Amino acid sequence: MELYLSSRSMWEEDVEGAVILCFEGEVPPEEAIGDAFREGRFSGKKGEVYSFDLFRDGRKRRVILSGLGKRAELDIRRSMEATGLAISEGCRLRVGSLHVSFPPVDDPLTETMVRGIAEGALLSLYRFSGLKTEEEEERRVERVAIGLPERADLQGALEEGMVLGQETNYVRDLVNSPGNRVTPSYLAEEARRIARDQGLSCRVLGRDEIEGLGMGAFLSVARGSEEPPFFIILEYRGSGGAPVVLVGKAITFDSGGISLKPGKDMDRMKYDMSGGGAVLGTMKAVSRMGLKVNLVGLIPATENLPSGRASRPGDVVRSMSGKTVEIISTDAEGRMTLCDALHYGKGYNPRAMVDIATLTGACLIALGREAIGLMGNDEGLIGLVKEAGRISGERVWELPLWEEYEDLVKSDVADIKNVGDRTAGTIVGGIFLKRFVGDIPWVHLDIAGTAWAEKERPCQPKGATGVGVRLLYHLLRTMEEG
Repeated sequence: MELYLSSRSMWEEDVEGAVILCFEGEVPPEEAIGDAFREGRFSGKKGEVYSFDLFRDGRKRRVILSGLGKRAELDIRRSMEATGLAISEGCRLRVGSLHVSFPPVDDPLTETMVRGIAEGALLSLYRFSGLKTEEEEERRVERVAIGLPERADLQGALEEGMVLGQETNYVRDLVNSPGNRVTPSYLAEEARRIARDQGLSCRVLGRDEIEGLGMGAFLSVARGSEEPPFFIILEYRGSGGAPVVLVGKAITFDSGGISLKPGKDMDRMKYDMSGGGAVLGTMKAVSRMGLKVNLVGLIPATENLPSGRASRPGDVVRSMSGKTVEIISTDAEGRMTLCDALHYGKGYNPRAMVDIATLTGACLIALGREAIGLMGNDEGLIGLVKEAGRISGERVWELPLWEEYEDLVKSDVADIKNVGDRTAGTIVGGIFLKRFVGDIPWVHLDIAGTAWAEKERPCQPKGATGVGVRLLYHLLRTMEEG
């Protein structure tokens, strides 16, 4: 899709249609558009869309009105969703090019609107059809002009929105792809390709090297699969300071291992590498935008399958940190891979570490599909993540890591066990990981509920959401140096 800023009106721009984003109850000055308000056909409420034909001097424009809701409630989500609904309506009407305009807002919100329109347009047009042999016939919006007075300082907001939309869609493609395609080997090759394209440093460690590092927790998950595990290390240098370390869970297919999952919906467990995908997408976005931050991406990639070699409930393994872990459930495998990666990340003496993972079904029960579970050991970093959630629209909700929860991971035969009882499942995952980060500022993001969409929504078809790229990018943007 072509996206650009334009100082021309919808009549001056060579387009087939026009999108006008409207606030609830604020009647636009254009008479024909104002009539839609006055006659009760449209009010500007959030989620409302209305289209009609408009004629001038023998020319026609297909006009799409899309509601932003109340002016006081405007944020990035409102701009994205209103744009996404309008773009979807444009596709339904088979309009190939659109001029998008919105009412005047304060300067910071003007930048938010531009970025939101770009992200909303790209995310709403996403469809995963790469493996179909017959393409569905569909007219798509191919060009969008964002109507604004000429302002060079908004080009950066447009570029940022486009990059974040593209990289979110990149992650969606990875996560939507089947497990027999996106294997640990596939992710390793993707990391190498990204490094070549973006000028990053990349190392990929195989089984022998992982074993040499003493990553017994990680390897305990990989034992049951014929696919070899890989530990992927990507590095981006944008400044001279200590790096931020991102760790992404990448279980390319999770059967639960010996603690086998129910068969219903197991096909969806290809999505268990969403955290690793988010780290790849974030590395791409950060390097493309040239953020002034040093960044390390760590991705422990493997499958979790049952076999005669697979780890058993009751086994005890030694992690890279030296701590022994009793495996109560082989379906609590993500924390086993992450704990070794987090310990490895400490070797960079980072200013902060963030892990992102589809870690617990309990997070879906607790927060539904609307918020990412957030836990951490540093109030300053937690605050930055919350602010990044506000800016990006990828909302987070903090859960406690009080010391009273520590008893839930005490083991009778090892230093720690990988699950507790049936209570506080999401928090137990965070408590487990906390044991491996020491005093380094750290945040854990549980995206089990937000990484997959059960139904279509504005800017989001069913399937992988690509969550995490925009949140992590804006976190890193606030941490830029100089």
